[in-house]
Amino acid sequence: MTETGTTRPGVTERGTLDKAAAENFPVAPFFLPKDWRTDLMAVYGFARLVDDIGDGDLAPGGADARLLGVSPAEAEDRLVLLDAFEADLHRVFSGEPRHPLLRRLRPTVRRRALTPEPFLGLIAANRQDQLVTRYETYDDLLAYCELSANPVGRLVLAVTGTSTPERVRLSDAICTALQIVEHLQDVAEDLGRDRIYLPAADMKRFHVQEADLATKTAGASVRALVAYEAQRARELLNEGAPLVGSVHGRLKLLLAGFVAGGRAALRAITAAEYDVLPGSPKPGKLQLLREVGVTLRGER
Repeated sequence: MTETGTTRPGVTERGTLDKAAAENFPVAPFFLPKDWRTDLMAVYGFARLVDDIGDGDLAPGGADARLLGVSPAEAEDRLVLLDAFEADLHRVFSGEPRHPLLRRLRPTVRRRALTPEPFLGLIAANRQDQLVTRYETYDDLLAYCELSANPVGRLVLAVTGTSTPERVRLSDAICTALQIVEHLQDVAEDLGRDRIYLPAADMKRFHVQEADLATKTAGASVRALVAYEAQRARELLNEGAPLVGSVHGRLKLLLAGFVAGGRAALRAITAAEYDVLPGSPKPGKLQLLREVGVTLRGER
């Protein structure tokens, strides 16, 4: 791949980037400057691929493992793949990466003077997913979100050249909220992976057993628990929302979209009466647009 990042994506790379369409809000929408879109998609490609490694969702055939230099005998070992991916990440900063998505990332890193820390945090989160499948307290979950979600917002600020300590603080609140919302949408899917992101202390408080999460529809206790966690996410979104008013132009619209995506997803969860077990409640486009307007006006 050339340093401009314009080479046509390969099959493995294209499949990963195509998943951007499934996000609650577009990762790099059309209204952004072209260079921002290019760099944000490069960051997204990294984040999506590391999640696919951690979730065991890589494309069939083992192409990603081969690109990372992992033998066929170890291609199903997620920790081995994550270690190889981390080694390839370091090549982004001091060498020639092997994986095309990391080669795509290298010019972005150079243009925006990005540091390894946010990328390493995302890898650490996925490594933790292989070792930790339950969280005892809300604080434990927040510590996980510090690795799994907050680096993304920090990278967006870095790519757009708008990072300040206060904006990072507000961004962290938004990203943690979005991660919690995603966990609420995906309770059943996560349980299928033997992961529960609902804090055990809260489950105990609402008299929810793990078996209650494996049913086809949620009972009153599960719904009350989901409503409780949804309110926490809502408060975090409100805490971080002033980030939108701190910037201008197209970046303001982008950040409003992220906040609105979380708020719209929470409305979808509420509309489902907090029954997230039959499937992931998703907002419609009209609801999302309404929430964008509310967020741009600084309303709650």
